[in-house]
Amino acid sequence: MENQEPLKDTPAKQDRRTSSIIIAYLIRLIVHPFKSGLIYFIVGLVAALAVGWVLFPMVLYSKDEQPVKFSHSVHTNPDIVEGKTEAERCAFCHSFREDGSFTGIPKLSKCMECHSDASSPLGDKKEEKAFLDNYVAAQKEIPWHKYYEQPDCVYFSHIAHVKNGKLECGACHGNHGKTETLPVYEQNRISGYSRNIWGKNISGIEKNTWDKMKMDSCAKCHTTKGHEENNECFVCHK
Repeated sequence: MENQEPLKDTPAKQDRRTSSIIIAYLIRLIVHPFKSGLIYFIVGLVAALAVGWVLFPMVLYSKDEQPVKFSHSVHTNPDIVEGKTEAERCAFCHSFREDGSFTGIPKLSKCMECHSDASSPLGDKKEEKAFLDNYVAAQKEIPWHKYYEQPDCVYFSHIAHVKNGKLECGACHGNHGKTETLPVYEQNRISGYSRNIWGKNISGIEKNTWDKMKMDSCAKCHTTKGHEENNECFVCHK
């Protein structure tokens, strides 16, 4: 008889053989965790995650309190600050100039529109008394730590987002306007930027629009709002 070529396995048979090999390997890993090295892999993985997600951020970020104990909830109270909406009350201190530029953190002169007399506190809290003594009486600007300051290479227009884009302040800043106290300021020891830019989650995962302020977050929002053209490099990097 003439020599015949051996029959080749069909793709289905090859898939079953591959599946059998994988299953046998996994069973071996589970049945003999030390011999197979599975236990050492798990321990190493857990240790790496602990170092990367817990210990590393503790070393990477320095922490500092703000120089003044400030309550946003008090200063956005409609009985105290003018404005029908929360955005209007925010704008009482964080306002736009006539040319459309944003004032950002208010200067002492803005605070003194209400706190004009250092010897006459408006309330009975010791935090206000300390503010009046240390800054109003001394005519000294408050050295605030800036949570949301962007790198020098980034151009951001508040008026484009708030006035034109109709975004609420909370879309980027969360419930910052309702806080009783200011959070601890955390600064990246390497880059010098606030942790609020990268986000509290070291993995970069975000659940809310205000969890971080990195480029991918901005691009995602632009796309969602139907303004993908604003993801062009020159729009933000001038």
